[in-house]
Amino acid sequence: MTLKTVSLDDKYDLGKSLVFLSGIQALVRLMLMQKARDEAQGLNTAGYVSGYRGSPLGGLDQQFERAKKLLDPHHIVFVPGLNEDLAATALWGTQQAEMRGEGAYDGVFGMWYGKGPGVDRCGDVFRHANAAGTSKHGGVLLLMGDDHGAESSTVPHQSEFALVDAMMPVLSPAGVQEILDYGQLGIAMSRYSGCWVGLKCMHDTVESTAIIDGSLDRLTIAYPQDFKMPEGGLNIRPRDDRFEQERRLHLHKRFAAVAFARANHVDRIVFSGGPAPKIGIISTGKSYLDLRQALDELGIDEVEANRLGLRLLKIGLVWPLDPKIVGPAKAVAAKHFPGVPMLPLAPLPPVVAAVKRRP
Repeated sequence: MTLKTVSLDDKYDLGKSLVFLSGIQALVRLMLMQKARDEAQGLNTAGYVSGYRGSPLGGLDQQFERAKKLLDPHHIVFVPGLNEDLAATALWGTQQAEMRGEGAYDGVFGMWYGKGPGVDRCGDVFRHANAAGTSKHGGVLLLMGDDHGAESSTVPHQSEFALVDAMMPVLSPAGVQEILDYGQLGIAMSRYSGCWVGLKCMHDTVESTAIIDGSLDRLTIAYPQDFKMPEGGLNIRPRDDRFEQERRLHLHKRFAAVAFARANHVDRIVFSGGPAPKIGIISTGKSYLDLRQALDELGIDEVEANRLGLRLLKIGLVWPLDPKIVGPAKAVAAKHFPGVPMLPLAPLPPVVAAVKRRP
């Protein structure tokens, strides 16, 4: 048997498919892959990374600094922020680089990083930047370093609520592979919807290591056929009225993010529950892996789950939730996604139905 030659340097070699890296290193590879994807589409783009260190993203700046010689030829710039606010403001500026036609690039894709307290203090910038929008060939990925157990923070943090308040879509990867996959999808979603897109980074995922598929052709990004883009699109523009920004955000941009996630199967039914599903479980992020381990230890695979009537739904886009996969918001769904059928929902078990009928 011939052994495959491998090296730790493979992690940033885009010619390699199977690579061993950490979640933080996957974020560096992500920027290189995004540049390569753009070049394949004939786009002359650049990348910009800025933020403020803190667990679990405390080592991100070190990885970008070590990879500088690899990043520079691809016009990917890393500039650590003096603080989180200034870093976020700089990312906001990158989306205006070619807005009036004078930019050196077709667009600048960006990445902001920070831990939970950094997300808290950037609320003003996030709200304004997300309302203004992103460049159609730019996009911004916002890395939220969450410390749920306050292992290295003064208080526990869960940043989804802050991003929901600013109406930013949130993706929750379950492991290193999904950090890379969701990162690419997040930038594409940001370009399509005009939103900044959050990527949840917990130490259980971003500080772990894995052998993953880093192929450039692993993902084929699809664009929705069931969403009607408004006149003028959803991206950033000069002389934009604040009330128009608000209207686009509430009536179009968040639904565009949902449509993009659906087109790319970000949410997916893992176990169908067989012909007569009775029990439904919804999970996301790291907890999904914990759930699968629990099911494995109970001896519940797909065949057994279908026999038991157990349906398992894995959510990748935790906000906004897709009304056609998790809820009966038929009027809203019909307006924005005409002609797309709702997923069939199994009847509630008798006990649950009785509880819901209680006054």
